[in-house]
Amino acid sequence: MTIRLTSEQIERYSRQIMIPDLGGKGQIRMRQARALVLGAGGLGCPAAFYLAAAGVGVVGLVDSDRVELSNLQRQILHSTLDLGREKVESAKEKLERLNPEVEIHTYAVRLSEENAAEIIAPYDFIIDGSDNFATKFLVNDTAVGLGKAFCHAGIVRLQGQIMTVIPGKSACYRCLFKDPPPPGEILNCQQAGILGSIAGTIGSIQATEAIKYFVGMEEELLVDRLLTYDAKTVKFRDIEVRRDPGCSACGGRKGSGTL
Repeated sequence: MTIRLTSEQIERYSRQIMIPDLGGKGQIRMRQARALVLGAGGLGCPAAFYLAAAGVGVVGLVDSDRVELSNLQRQILHSTLDLGREKVESAKEKLERLNPEVEIHTYAVRLSEENAAEIIAPYDFIIDGSDNFATKFLVNDTAVGLGKAFCHAGIVRLQGQIMTVIPGKSACYRCLFKDPPPPGEILNCQQAGILGSIAGTIGSIQATEAIKYFVGMEEELLVDRLLTYDAKTVKFRDIEVRRDPGCSACGGRKGSGTL
């Protein structure tokens, strides 16, 4: 991949190249970056869309599901014509149509203890758009073990939450929530509902966190903080999260990258 930007690329990305914190150097860094989006659903769709639009060089998509009618209210990369298709293939088609320069890798599998490290290892930044606690803890533990930065998010009804983790430097998901809650204690979107635009809001923030990381804005990332959003009252709340020295995932780690 050439380092220089072509005249067409400069025109395509001109509005973000104009931003002092990004510029041409930031755009080149994005072209060399690799982002993995876990889940091609409510969070993953807007996140992947904006990463591709911004010109991130490689975007990976992980999802084992197929498109269902109930998905279309919030999963913006899929349409009625995609019903029954693998979500990763449906999403890949739309992203390549949006920006043919971006390389899209698909994994039509469910993330598991057996494949998580292999899938996550080649990427620079992970966006967790999963919809269950078991996967969220798996993502955290694997990313921390590999020294991979990632952005956690969760949504339900009219609310969302988000935080970014830099292994070895910030608190991780397990510093905040030590273990998954008992089954059935906390309702998910399928059980409690979700307003589609909430997924768009939080997924877009996840994409922004990834872009900031790629262009070198680490000091401005959402680390050691949990940002919550209540759409009913239109209020954001910033909650401090402290790194736990006894954390089973990151306690005592230097971000060296071993599970």
